[in-house]
Amino acid sequence: MKILLVDDEKQLTDALSAVLIKNKYNVDVANNGEDGLEYALTGLYDAIVLDIMLPYIDGYEILKRVRSKKITTPIIMLSAKSDVNNKIMGLDYGADDYLSKPFDTDELLARLKAITRRKGEIADNILTFGDLSLNCNSHELIKGTQSISLGLKEYEIMEILLKNTSSLISKEFFITKVWGYDSDVEYNTIEVYISFLRRKLQSLNSIVKIKSSRGSGYKLEYTND
Repeated sequence: MKILLVDDEKQLTDALSAVLIKNKYNVDVANNGEDGLEYALTGLYDAIVLDIMLPYIDGYEILKRVRSKKITTPIIMLSAKSDVNNKIMGLDYGADDYLSKPFDTDELLARLKAITRRKGEIADNILTFGDLSLNCNSHELIKGTQSISLGLKEYEIMEILLKNTSSLISKEFFITKVWGYDSDVEYNTIEVYISFLRRKLQSLNSIVKIKSSRGSGYKLEYTND
């Protein structure tokens, strides 16, 4: 799951990034409002943690612009301001939750889990397709009584494929979503990880296959034959 942190306190974003990564989140950080808005408007994130007081563009304005583009990514607002009016303003603009600084990181993790679950992206932390299941807690691919563990990048790629089974996913999307908005990862890196996943699907003898479309991307397919 990919999280965007937008806050100008580098010490805070460094600490939060470490906690989120430890809890198996993929994290991008923006330390000013301009970068935060650019990242948020990609629509690539599963959740955004957004400070209100930011250089260049404040959090309220980012929130308004994101929602004006019909981007429904869950957003938690952060602020040293704890009065009710500020909370109401953020919620009125389309925030999903609000945390006042300072806060406990366990509370942030709990709230992230709650807002992404409300969005319905993962039901009971299991994604299924054909005869295949992906446990989003243990990062295991499962077919019947068999299971196989995935590395972090393998898991993130498979999660994207399983959440978008009706769509062809481009290599550009995988790179941005898994490695980050400013990543210089090359296309052949995606091909290598797709190869790893295909081998694991074969080892499970799954009917699910990763199909490629030259120059376009990848999607999951299966047949009962």
